Amino acid sequence: MLTKVHTGLDPVPGVWWKPAHKSEKIWVGIAFVWCMILFAMMPLWHWKGGQNPSGIRRKVDPQAFYARTVAFAAQHQIGDDRGVPIVAPPPGSDIYLTAMAYQWYPILQLEKDKEYTLHLSALDVNHGFSLYPLNVNFQVIPGYDYGLRVTPTASGDFRIICNEFCGIGHHTMVGRMIVVDEQGAVVADNESASVHGEDRK
Repeated sequence: MLTKVHTGLDPVPGVWWKPAHKSEKIWVGIAFVWCMILFAMMPLWHWKGGQNPSGIRRKVDPQAFYARTVAFAAQHQIGDDRGVPIVAPPPGSDIYLTAMAYQWYPILQLEKDKEYTLHLSALDVNHGFSLYPLNVNFQVIPGYDYGLRVTPTASGDFRIICNEFCGIGHHTMVGRMIVVDEQGAVVADNESASVHGEDRK
């Protein structure tokens, strides 16, 4: 006795062609409505949430960006920390920060309540910019200059953590961002600190 071979012309055994049960339709409807709500909230989180500044990415040669960062550091250097220059650029200026295995270069010293245009890029591989203990996170990608206007609203000595695995020394990649008050002092009010960001025009 030969076994019947099904072809594309034969109906598939089952009840898939029967109408869905009322309860199934209700849950499909609830899932669809919830998806639409989350979809509508995405731009709301972006524009009103305050935690996802847009910024502007521009293509850049990684070596050229690093050379610009080194020149920027040399121009505004006021000291160093274990060989990494500490730079204090004037308010309103363009400031540069390069991520590389396994350090952030240079250390930025900014003034509280003053606006700067922060330029972020990577020299080698993808890195993640996380300003601890604040909820500020960005992808730092080689070949792209990420420009963002920032205004520190509290003084303190903050840490920059790489939250994108970048190699065997990833856990050692910790940088610094120092924010001083009007008297040039660093006050330990990091817990209530925030950084306001907006698009670079």
